[in-house]
Amino acid sequence: MREHDIVVVGGGPAGLAAAIAAYDSGVTDVVVLDRESSVGGILRQCIHNGFGLHKLGRELTGPEYADVYRCEVEKRGIRVYCETTVTGVTADRVVTAQNKEGVLKIKAGAVVLAMGCRERSRGALNISGTRPAGVYSAGTAQKFINCEGYMVGKKVVILGSGDIGLIMARRMTFEGAKVEAVCELMPYSGGLTRNIVQCLEDFGIPLYLSTTVAEIHGKERVEGVTIAQVDENRRVIEETKRYIPCDTLLLSCGLIPENELTRGAGIPIDPITSGALVDENRQTEIPGIFACGNVLQVHDLVDYVSDEAEMAGIGAASFVKNGAVSGKTVETKPGNGVRYVLPQRVHTESGKDVSLFLRVTQPFPKVRFTVKSGDVVLATAQRLKAAPGEMEKITVKSEKLQGAQEPITVSLEVL
Repeated sequence: MREHDIVVVGGGPAGLAAAIAAYDSGVTDVVVLDRESSVGGILRQCIHNGFGLHKLGRELTGPEYADVYRCEVEKRGIRVYCETTVTGVTADRVVTAQNKEGVLKIKAGAVVLAMGCRERSRGALNISGTRPAGVYSAGTAQKFINCEGYMVGKKVVILGSGDIGLIMARRMTFEGAKVEAVCELMPYSGGLTRNIVQCLEDFGIPLYLSTTVAEIHGKERVEGVTIAQVDENRRVIEETKRYIPCDTLLLSCGLIPENELTRGAGIPIDPITSGALVDENRQTEIPGIFACGNVLQVHDLVDYVSDEAEMAGIGAASFVKNGAVSGKTVETKPGNGVRYVLPQRVHTESGKDVSLFLRVTQPFPKVRFTVKSGDVVLATAQRLKAAPGEMEKITVKSEKLQGAQEPITVSLEVL
């Protein structure tokens, strides 16, 4: 049994940022455990640019952004165990991991969970048809092309308009493939507006909303798919079915936070975010265990992942030095037009400003967000538009929080 002050599970952008923040907060005994051969997580296969504009003030590719944080970890001498798979985390902060040297057990002063997401697979989508080669999740296709150098197909249909699917539509076009269609089950796209413009509109790739893949055709290899429009209950409208010949189907149908370790530790999970219930320091319901990044909530910008991870790292360091934060907490709740609010509880007397992260339920034109505790308005914010694919961030000042007695509700009104 080894002992370390802070153990970070996951060496992606969240894990690296959390480790750096914890170290800089005065706790230097920090280790990072990652199952891959090198750190960086999903960023290693995201060779497109657009990373770091908010956080670093310059535009980088995914590997470049990851390398900035990798260098900072090395500079501080933070120990990183690669090719090490964590198999269990207990409520009393014992971390069990395996690598080629055997089984590793670490008693941690605090644990930061930063395991990221996995993609929703075909099996979870219940698409009828045969099971031929040529059906990939968009992230798997991205790794094949960008990291392994394999081309996955020449005539492509993409189901789902999440950011990875949109980016892969452009990537496949760059490599000489023909993207026949991007189909989205919902009546709006799930990706960032900039990706819709830069990846689809700039290349003339059609986006079909309220449309799904009804059937996959082919025996050995995908030969085509049947697409169809859906009604308001997401049921296929039979008379709208049409066949598109293709040799590849990419699935970009959402990300699922990788929370098996979280559940194994007995940490309560929010059914909306599929991540842990946390406070403003990103501490879960079990003292000393923190969560951040895509394992907590699915982000669309890595800059926000780094911001959130720093909160968790600072919180973990504070826990090691001072113990659990005491004081009154109030819950946060989504109001009109808001799907969820994170963190789910807030310490009202911490003396710190608190940033609330949220997503809306559907696309809206110009809106005003209002943060209330009972009848007391804590903060407001206006946006020219709001969409489910773009996370919103609203900061509440510490002096406003001190007067909060009732649950904090975030709601919107269309202007």
